[in-house]
Amino acid sequence: MARMMRPRRHKEFCRLAGLPVIAKAGGKTCGLLLVFLLAGGRGMAQQPNREPRDYSKSSEWFPRFYRPYMRQEVPAVEPADTAIISRMIRDGKIMLSLADLLSAVVENNLDVAVARYLNSAAETDILRAKAGQAPRGVEGAPIPSGLFAGAIGAGVGEGGGGAGGLGGGGGISGQARAVSLSPRGAFDPTLVLNFSLGHTSSPLNTVRIAGVPVVTTSTTSFQARYQQAFTSGTTLSLTFSSQRQGSTQQSLLFNPSLVSRYSLSVTQNLLSGFGFAVNRRFLEVARNNQQTAHEVFRQRVIGVVAQAQNLYWDLIASRENVQNAERSLAVAEQLYEDNRKRVTIGTMAPVDLIPAESEVASRRRDLVIAQTDFQTQELALKNLFGKQMDPQLAAAPIEATDALPEPKDTDIPKLDEVLLAAMQNRPELRQAERSLVNQRTVVRFTRNSLRPTLTLFGLLASAGLAGDHVIPNPAGGPPIVIREGLGEALRQVGRLSFPEYAFGFTLSVPIKNRDAQADHVRARLDEQQAQTSLQQTGTQIALEVQKAIISLVQNQARVEAARRAVKLSEQALDAEEKKLRAGISTPYDVIRLQRDLVASQRAEVQARVNYAKALVEMARATGTSLDQANISLEKVLRGIS
Repeated sequence: MARMMRPRRHKEFCRLAGLPVIAKAGGKTCGLLLVFLLAGGRGMAQQPNREPRDYSKSSEWFPRFYRPYMRQEVPAVEPADTAIISRMIRDGKIMLSLADLLSAVVENNLDVAVARYLNSAAETDILRAKAGQAPRGVEGAPIPSGLFAGAIGAGVGEGGGGAGGLGGGGGISGQARAVSLSPRGAFDPTLVLNFSLGHTSSPLNTVRIAGVPVVTTSTTSFQARYQQAFTSGTTLSLTFSSQRQGSTQQSLLFNPSLVSRYSLSVTQNLLSGFGFAVNRRFLEVARNNQQTAHEVFRQRVIGVVAQAQNLYWDLIASRENVQNAERSLAVAEQLYEDNRKRVTIGTMAPVDLIPAESEVASRRRDLVIAQTDFQTQELALKNLFGKQMDPQLAAAPIEATDALPEPKDTDIPKLDEVLLAAMQNRPELRQAERSLVNQRTVVRFTRNSLRPTLTLFGLLASAGLAGDHVIPNPAGGPPIVIREGLGEALRQVGRLSFPEYAFGFTLSVPIKNRDAQADHVRARLDEQQAQTSLQQTGTQIALEVQKAIISLVQNQARVEAARRAVKLSEQALDAEEKKLRAGISTPYDVIRLQRDLVASQRAEVQARVNYAKALVEMARATGTSLDQANISLEKVLRGIS
C-alpha cells in the first residue's frame, strides 16, 4: 500500500512546488533533478542577505553577559552571480530586456556591492559614538575636524584612571583639599578588578621600631572600580578596596590586619563641557552621517543605473549598425554582380567594375568594424551586470528585446516641475544639507569651548580596620587574641566609622583664550563655506536640469531630421539605380549615393540613441532614475531586485 501511495504523493509534491511532472517507466517523478542539473553552479549561487544586520546596535549582554566580548557575525562575501542571470539565458542566448538588465545590475553589479558597505560602516560609527568615542567617518561623510578638542582623533571618553580613590573623577591632594581631575571616562561603564598576592622581606638596621632585624610581610589585595561618564558632563566613580596584610613586626595593633575602603566621587562640568548638545556631538554627527551615507549610496546606484541604461541603448545601436552594414554589403554585392553581368554582355567597360568591387571590400570592412563594436558593447554590458565572466556567460550572446524609444512631445517636461523634482530628489543636495548640519554642530561645540572650565566635585569615602588584635593578659598569662575578620571591617565601612568627605569646585580660566577663539571662528567660517557650497550645489543642479531639457529638445529635432535625410537618401539612390539600368548614369554615382544612405542611416541610429540617452540624463538630473525604473532603494541595499 505504501508503494502505491508513494508516486501519488510525489506527483502532489511536484504540483504544489510548481515543477513539471515527467513520465517514466515505473512511475512518475518531477523535474526537480533536471532543474538542479540545468542550473549548475550559477543557479546554486547563494541569494543575497535579505535581512542585513543593524550594526548601530550592540550585542545583548543579559543574560548572556559574554556576548559583548565576542566578535559579531558579518555576512561572507558572495562571489557568485545570483540566479537571475541563469534565468535570462535561454537556448544559449541572453534574452535581455531593460527591466531584466536593471534587476541583474541591482543584484550583481560590483560597484553597487562596494557602495553597499557604506551604510553598514556608518552604523558602526553610531555604535562607536554611543560608547563615547569619536566616529571614524565613511567615504562621502567625513567627521569635521573641529569636533575634536585637543589632539585630532581624541574621543569624548579618553582616559578613565584617576588618582587616589576618585578613579575617573580625580583625586584629593594636599592639605588644601585641591582636586586634580583626570579625563572623563567613556559612556560605556567600565568595571576594573585588581587582585594581587605579595610577599616581601626587608632587612632593618635597627630593632627598636619593628622589634626584629628582618621584617617579612605577606599581602593580599583586592580592588573593584566602576566608572562611567554621562552625556550631561557628569562623571561617576565608585571604588571598593580590601587588603589583608600579615607581618613579623612586633607591637602592631592588628596582625594580620584587614583594611577595607570605598569611595564615591562625582564630578559635574558647569561651563565648558556642560550639556547634552556638547557631549553628544559625535553621536549627532554619526547619525547624520548615516543619512549622508544613504544618500551617497543612492547617488552611486543612480549612476550605475544610468550607465546600464546608456550601455543598453549603445548595444541596440551597435546591433542596428551591424544590420545596416549587412544590408549595405548586400546592396554593394548586388551592384557588383549586376555590373559584372553588364561587362559580360558588353554593355559596360571592365574598368567600370573596379569601383563596385572596391565598394564591396569597403562594405565588408565596415561590417567587421560594426561587429567588433557590437561585441565590445556586449562585453561591457556583461561586465556591468555580472560579478564574474564564467564560460557560460561569456559564450552567450545578448539579444536585446527592447526597442529605442520613439520621440514624443510629452517627453519634454516643464522647467518649473523638473526643477522642483530635482531639488527634492537629488542626493547631492541632501549630502550638502547634511554637511551644513554637521558644521552647525561644530559651531555649537566650539562656542561652548570658549567658556572657562568650572567643575563641581563631591567625594564620600569610608574606611574600616580589623584583624587579629593581640592584648596583654591582665592575669599575667598568655596574651589574649581577639579575632576580627573582614565582616568587622565592612561593618565599620558601612557605619562610616572613619569617614572622609569633600566637595568643592575647580575653575580653570585660560588667559586670552586664543586657541578657543580661533577654533570658533574657523567653525563659523566652515559653516558659511558649507552654506555657500549648498547654494552652489543647488545652482549646479538647476543648470544640469536646464541642459537636460535643451538636449532632449535638440535630440528630438535631430531624430526627425535624420529620418527625413534617410528617406531622401533612399529616394535619391532608387532614382540613380534606375538611371544606371537605363544607361544614363555611372556606377560611381550609384556608389556615392549608397555611401550617403549608409551615412544617413548611421546618423539616424545615433540620433535615436542620443534621444534615449537624453531621457536617461533627464531622469538622472532630476534624481528620479530609480523611481522611473521601479527600483526600491531599500531592496537594493539588501541586494535583491
